[in-house]
Amino acid sequence: MKTMTAVFLSFLYALLTCALAVAEERPMGFFVTSVGMGKGADLGGLEGADAHCQKLAEAAGARDREWRAYLSTEEPDKRGVSARLRIGNGPWYNAKGVLIAANLTDLHLYNKTITLESALDENGQPVKGRYDKPNEHDMLTGTQDDGMAYFPDEQDHTCSNWTSSAEGSAQVGHHDRHGGGNVSWNSAHPSRGCSQEGLASTGGAGLFYCFAAD
Repeated sequence: MKTMTAVFLSFLYALLTCALAVAEERPMGFFVTSVGMGKGADLGGLEGADAHCQKLAEAAGARDREWRAYLSTEEPDKRGVSARLRIGNGPWYNAKGVLIAANLTDLHLYNKTITLESALDENGQPVKGRYDKPNEHDMLTGTQDDGMAYFPDEQDHTCSNWTSSAEGSAQVGHHDRHGGGNVSWNSAHPSRGCSQEGLASTGGAGLFYCFAAD
């Protein structure tokens, strides 16, 4: 009996060791913010949004990574900063160790892995989608489908480069791939204003994606 018990304990130890090894090989590199910043799309610019990602990640235990918000900006006479060029090269896993994308091409050209089930927050919890109350599936991005910033035009795609909580609009994606006939995770439609109320009216809460850029 003692021999069988020892064998069983050794087996459990081996399983635990393997699980820990897998966790170390698949550190969290992607999450949806569990909360917004409370001022609609005024995130304090890219710097404020990055700091929010970093704060949430560190609170969840991911202290040893450099976190960036998946957001683009706009410039008057040229293309602005592009979200896809801010987030490193991957691979990125969610808080449960599920592969989100192996690289930038996988993320933008072939991606089918960002869904309601996989686009978790930094604590590994699901984020409310189209069929939840309230619907919070609109993710602030300000970007096109390929992850690049918009060329200068007559529209505001970034709520004045993430500094407005009133006038303007922001391009958003659907983390659950549902709504309005558009399944894009990063470029589904413009928001109805930049205030917290305006974002909520089209199914958002001022949430956005964070990626480990190291």
